Amino acid sequence: MVKAVRREVVSTGHSVEDAIEAACVQLGKNREEIEFEIIELPTKRILGILGASSAKVRVYVDETVEERAITFLKDILAKMGLAGVIVESYEKNEGIVLDLAGEGMGAIIGHRGETLDALQYLVSLVANKGEQDYCRITLDTGDYREKREKTLTALAKRIAVNAVRTRRNQTLEHMNPYERRIIHSAVQEVYGATSWSVGEDPNRRVVIGAGESGEKKRAVERKQ
Repeated sequence: MVKAVRREVVSTGHSVEDAIEAACVQLGKNREEIEFEIIELPTKRILGILGASSAKVRVYVDETVEERAITFLKDILAKMGLAGVIVESYEKNEGIVLDLAGEGMGAIIGHRGETLDALQYLVSLVANKGEQDYCRITLDTGDYREKREKTLTALAKRIAVNAVRTRRNQTLEHMNPYERRIIHSAVQEVYGATSWSVGEDPNRRVVIGAGESGEKKRAVERKQ
């Protein structure tokens, strides 16, 4: 998790310093945070015949997966007009949690957390690029994940009790894999209730019912 990864860009400019400055902008880093090597020095026009050439440099920065995730997330937030959002990170359950705070949290969470999930997917993809050992990255804000888990758990248990009582199945709204696992786990705690998933992502849904009709399907779901 603390292993450093390298990001680098090749940039050109009228001078070496111009090229380095342009590369720093692309990397989102200050001059003192980077290292560089000169690929080509600039040349001037000779006798008005031969054309001038630009300086070319390779600029790189070594980052941990956590630093790469934060850099990319802040860049996305800035593009969303949310540059003022504060991002704090900490380790949890062998993964990294990026906790967001500030104005615009409603826009970041989105409907039923869909925007937050999409951001989490993109950040995880970029931060783990080229890594052999995958690092799980979770985006959260104001304990949204914990509150959502409690809400889904209570919902699943209530529906499961009703399903056992009425012997009728109930299909829930489509959910992501993480939320489906919460539902399945909660249903297991209700005696006589079972659950399984139907459909294809992103419209895959959980069905809660009574008896053992869904046990095999639920076992498959847990392995995913």
